[in-house]
Amino acid sequence: QVQLVESGGGLVQAGGSLRLSCAASGRTFSSYAMGWFRQAPGKEREFVAAINWSGGSTYYVDSVKGRFTISRDNAKNTVYLQMNSLKPEDTAVYYCAARANALYEYWGQGTQVTVSS
Repeated sequence: QVQLVESGGGLVQAGGSLRLSCAASGRTFSSYAMGWFRQAPGKEREFVAAINWSGGSTYYVDSVKGRFTISRDNAKNTVYLQMNSLKPEDTAVYYCAARANALYEYWGQGTQVTVSS
C-alpha cells in the first residue's frame, strides 16, 4: 500500500508560479512511476505529467509543455510539479498518483490550484 499526500496548491495570479509536492509513504517509493493529474469543475480528470521510477524519463500533456516540470527525489519519497507561467485554464484540483504496472493504482486526495486572471 502507498499513501500519497499532495501539498503546495493555492491561489496565484496569471503568469505566476507554484510548486506542488506529493509525499509518499508505505512501500518502496522508487518502485513506482508517478504522475500528476488534474480535474477542473465540470470536466473529466486529465493527465498532466508523469515520471518514471528513476526520473530519467518524463512526459507531459501538450498544454503544459515548456511551463511545467515534473521531478522526483527518491531519497525524500517525494515527487514535485513545478508550474510556471500559470494560466486561468490551469485552475483545477491536482492529484498525484503512483503505479507499479500499467494502471495508476494509488491516488492522493488532491490539492486545489486557482489561477486568477
